[in-house]
Amino acid sequence: VTSRFMSLLSQPGRLAELLRRLHELRALEQIVPAMKHARCLLQFNEYHKYTVDAHCIRAVECATEFFHRDDALGEAYRGLRNKGILHLALLIHDLGKGFTEDHSDVGLRIATETAELFQLPERDREVLEYLVHKHLKMAHLALRHDLHDERMVVDFAAEVRSPDVLQMMFVLTAADLAAVGPGVLNDWKLDLITRMYQHTLEFLVGDTDQGTASKRNAELRRQLLELAPNSGERSWWERQITNLPRGYLFSRKPEQIVDELTRIHALPTNEAVAWGEFLPEQNVIEYTIGTHEEICPGVFHRLTGALSSKGLQILSAEIHTLADNLVLDRFFVEDLDYVGNPPPERTQEVCNTLVAALKAPSDARPKFRRVWKKVTEDGEEQLNPMPTRVGVDNDTSERYTIVTVFAYDRLGLLYTITRTLFELGLNVHLAKIGTHIDQVADVFYVTQADGQKLTGEEPRQMLKQRLLDAIAALSS
Repeated sequence: VTSRFMSLLSQPGRLAELLRRLHELRALEQIVPAMKHARCLLQFNEYHKYTVDAHCIRAVECATEFFHRDDALGEAYRGLRNKGILHLALLIHDLGKGFTEDHSDVGLRIATETAELFQLPERDREVLEYLVHKHLKMAHLALRHDLHDERMVVDFAAEVRSPDVLQMMFVLTAADLAAVGPGVLNDWKLDLITRMYQHTLEFLVGDTDQGTASKRNAELRRQLLELAPNSGERSWWERQITNLPRGYLFSRKPEQIVDELTRIHALPTNEAVAWGEFLPEQNVIEYTIGTHEEICPGVFHRLTGALSSKGLQILSAEIHTLADNLVLDRFFVEDLDYVGNPPPERTQEVCNTLVAALKAPSDARPKFRRVWKKVTEDGEEQLNPMPTRVGVDNDTSERYTIVTVFAYDRLGLLYTITRTLFELGLNVHLAKIGTHIDQVADVFYVTQADGQKLTGEEPRQMLKQRLLDAIAALSS
């Protein structure tokens, strides 16, 4: 029976339809015993639309639907040599839920038991165990961390070990997100996961190394010097290009960098400039603010407050510190008032608000506009919010302390968090904001004023408590 079931799993065709039929007849739990516990098991958070058993079968269905996509995800799925193992991993990936232990750890045991029951070859058993046990790993790295952090990508490549397992992990991650509910796997998230996949693949197939990165670094700076104006300010351009942060250098085209540097070239110390651009591939708007560090204290939290006050949903933020105390703060947002590209007057209105926020009195607080979220198709009410948690990680990044806040989203939350970080004397270098799979997770890469990580147990505990207290006060 198990060999015939594996044969069924290897054929995408009508797979999800057949799995649902087997489940309705209670035959599926005779083949995969762990399905019995998951039948109609509710998931106690507001992000999953389906019960555990329905979610797992839906995840298989989402993967098979990728076959028709004309992008990297579709190519990865079509290129899989062992679709059966991927589909089996998706079918059982969340069956560890409903126990007191972490569901990924329970899932590992279920994967081992399933592999033994199915008498899978050792290689297939190892792959199945890895995919189930680490099924959240790629989403967490791509959606919560810095994709320009080479160490993170190298560590992930070393863990995955082979291109075919990475390929399966990529498809599994996308299918898991898509199966949470309609609209969860949006263009923005898929773009981040795809970039994570492509960066990791480069390391696994040997297309990149330290020497290659150094050559690319030098070549990009050479191109920038060629594009820079040959004016009396040549020394300014050379200084800026020489000191450009690597993350900024690698994330923009040379022509874009020159354009942005031109915008801030003659900017007075007490002025700021902002501009916005719609990115159709990710379906988000990118707002960039150029200014001097001395313009006011707390630049970052003022800008987050300004964007939130206009009803914009912030997905991610990058802070680039340039030579001569110039800074570029970049925000990627969704404008919930518009579908697609907002009109030019809306973009200009937001830009004006951003600049005004940097010139406002230091005690000025933004007024937040309530954003009404879409009601689910069934009209069901949201479940009770999860308790707030704060994590402080000094191990993942070599240069930064990573602060992660798991919290129920509420009016003014992001502004409260970023203002608290500012009051604690911490500088934010990167932020990723959003709801990912099981939690609302706001992630901040921070350093102290001297550019160093936050060291010592006492400061870390104080940071956690200050954030918890600030968020609790916001709720009350």
